Amino acid sequence: MIVISAIVIGVIWGVMSARRRGGNAKDLAQYAAAHAIAFGLVGVIVTLIVHRLAL
Repeated sequence: MIVISAIVIGVIWGVMSARRRGGNAKDLAQYAAAHAIAFGLVGVIVTLIVHRLAL
């Protein structure tokens, strides 16, 4: 769940960043994808840490 939430937040953040910079549809998609990948990676790391600490 943490990874999925992080990806969704990354997409939203990326789209907002691209709109703030005046980007077109391709920019929106690129920023959304890049932020989703970055936030998803952070989500995976957080999930692993939480899982390891829970044992």
